[in-house]
Amino acid sequence: MKVLITGGGGFVGSHLAEALLVRGDEVFILEPGGTSKVRHLLGHPRFRVVRDSVMALDILDSLVAQVDLVYHLAAVVGVEHYVGDPYEVLNVNVNGTQNVLKVAFKYGRKVVFSSTSEVYGRNPKLPWSEDDDRVLGSTKIDRWCYSTSKAVGEHFCFAYHKLGLPVTITRYFNVYGPRLDKIDVGRIITIFMGQLLRNEPLTVIGDGKQTRCFTYIDDAVQATIAAGMNEGTDGEVFNIGTDVETSILELAKLMIEVSGSKSTIEFVTKEQVYGTSYEDIARRVPDASKMRKVLGVTAEVPLREGLAKTIDWFRTQQQ
Repeated sequence: MKVLITGGGGFVGSHLAEALLVRGDEVFILEPGGTSKVRHLLGHPRFRVVRDSVMALDILDSLVAQVDLVYHLAAVVGVEHYVGDPYEVLNVNVNGTQNVLKVAFKYGRKVVFSSTSEVYGRNPKLPWSEDDDRVLGSTKIDRWCYSTSKAVGEHFCFAYHKLGLPVTITRYFNVYGPRLDKIDVGRIITIFMGQLLRNEPLTVIGDGKQTRCFTYIDDAVQATIAAGMNEGTDGEVFNIGTDVETSILELAKLMIEVSGSKSTIEFVTKEQVYGTSYEDIARRVPDASKMRKVLGVTAEVPLREGLAKTIDWFRTQQQ
């Protein structure tokens, strides 16, 4: 099968490309940024890199015309972007997704749209199942622009599906692993990672009791491939993740223990880190039963094991 991954040079995209090549597929990636995460794949005879973005409609058209399936992962991601450049988040995530769907519809190609657990906002009902309500804060809080951009993308997916386009949506829950984004920015694990490697205090926001469900990349990729390949996925949404909750304080302690770092823990306020344009979520837990039943995938890698692999990888990058 010929597959296009938009944003294929990113964290999830690079692992997905690797797994698809192992399957025997031919993989094209559309990537406007660097290719360091796929450097080890560049000599592969079934791997092609196009250095451009989903905003370039003509390039996108020529690529989609050549493939059988599109994994649309390209997006502006990261809390630092939500609060620092909400325009770019909305522009790329909404208009770029429209471009992908428009061209896929032209050629009748299936699209797997990469969404996020952020779409549920701060819904207090847990665990979150795929049809649960979205509960968000004020539009004056930039933190919600990413959630909104992905929800709009989902609405466009469903609109095109009603027109006949095969579409599947994946909502990821805190995916981590080797080749995760650069240290000190973005996700909590990479922020802790930078502090950890320098033996600095890990800065825990608030009391650290807020929880997340950390999903190792291999489990997420297995489910992502199934979302594109399995029957019965068209027009459906899938939570992708583990349902094992871990508090941020527990995460910090485990990372220090696994790494053997001399770091300690320092409690800070969210205003100290993100200013006034950020709002935290107390708990984020998926109902993963649909992923297990329809995709046939269970997130199995324990957090301790996944963190050990991730920390080892980051350490090799510092050498």
